[in-house]
Amino acid sequence: MELSFKLLFCSILICLTSKGSHAVDSLRFLIIGDMGGVDYAPYSTYYERSTAAEMGKIADLYSPQFVMELGDNFYYDGVKDVNDFRFQATFEDVYTAKSLQIPWYFIAGNHDHHGNVTAQILYTQRSNRWKFQDYYYYLEFPFADGQHSVGFVMVDTVLLCGSTDDFVAMQPQGPENKKKADEQWAFIENSLKKSRADYLFTAGHYPVYSIAEHGPTDCLVKQLNPMLDTYKANGHLSGHDHNLQHLHVKSEQGNNLDYFVSGMANFVDFSTIHNSSVPIDSLKFHYGNIASKGGFLYAETTTSNMTLTFITADGVQLYTTTLWPRKV
Repeated sequence: MELSFKLLFCSILICLTSKGSHAVDSLRFLIIGDMGGVDYAPYSTYYERSTAAEMGKIADLYSPQFVMELGDNFYYDGVKDVNDFRFQATFEDVYTAKSLQIPWYFIAGNHDHHGNVTAQILYTQRSNRWKFQDYYYYLEFPFADGQHSVGFVMVDTVLLCGSTDDFVAMQPQGPENKKKADEQWAFIENSLKKSRADYLFTAGHYPVYSIAEHGPTDCLVKQLNPMLDTYKANGHLSGHDHNLQHLHVKSEQGNNLDYFVSGMANFVDFSTIHNSSVPIDSLKFHYGNIASKGGFLYAETTTSNMTLTFITADGVQLYTTTLWPRKV
C-alpha cells in the first residue's frame, strides 16, 4: 500500500474511533499480548482461558472502552484464511464476557506472519469487535469532552525488523522487504510528529527493551527509540516475551520513556536472561510466575495522569505506575 493512501486511511480511522467517544471522562483499556492459544484441541490454553476470565471480571468493574492485543494472535502458524476455525475457537469462544464485547485492536506478531496476516485483517469485516485495520495504522481516542486524547502508532515489528524463531535465541535479521520497511518507518515518524495527543505510544509485538528470553530488539533500539525521544512520546507497548515488565529510561534529551511488556495472556515464561542487556537501573518491574495462570495490563487515563496496573489471572494486582501527559 502506498504511503499517501495509508495516511489517508489512518486519518479516516481516527474519525471512526473518535465517533461517540467525547462524553467519557476517562479512557480505560486492557493491554494483552500473545493470546494465541495452540494449534491442537481445545485450541486455547489454561492460561489463556484463566486470563480471559479475569479480564472479564476487571471489565465488569471498570467498563473499559477497548482491548489492545499486541500480536501472536494465533499459535503457532497464524491462520490459513478468513474462514479459519481458529477465529472462533481461540478468540470468540474464549473471550466471552459481556463486558469484553467491545472493540479489540490488533497487530501481527511473528507467529501470525507464519500464516496469513491479510486474513486477520479481513476478519475485521466479519466481527463486531475484531479491529485489525492494516499491517500498521494510527489510533487516537478522545476523552473529557474531546479536549484530551491518547494516541497509538500501531506498528508491525516483523515487517520492520524481520522474523525470529521463538525456540532459538536470536535477533531478527532484518526486514524481508526493505522498501516496505522504509515506508513503515516513514509512517511511524510522520504519525509521531503530527500527533498532539496528551499521551502517545507506539505499540508493536517486539519490545524495545526486555530482560527476558528475547531481550531488547536491536533494530527498535536503533531506529524506533530515537523517534520516541525526538517526538516526546510516552513510550512503547509490546508482547513477545511471555511475562510482565515495566522499564523506565530518562533519555539523553531529558524525556521520560516507559516500556511495557504484556505478553502473558497465553503462556508464562520466568526468564530474566537479558537482565544485563537493558539500560542500567531501567527495570522497575518484572513478573513471570507460572502459578499466576497468566496476566495482563489495565490502564486508566484522566486529564491529570495515566495509571497502568499489572494484574494476574488469579486477580492479584501486582504493580501500578503513573505516567504524566507529555509536553508538546
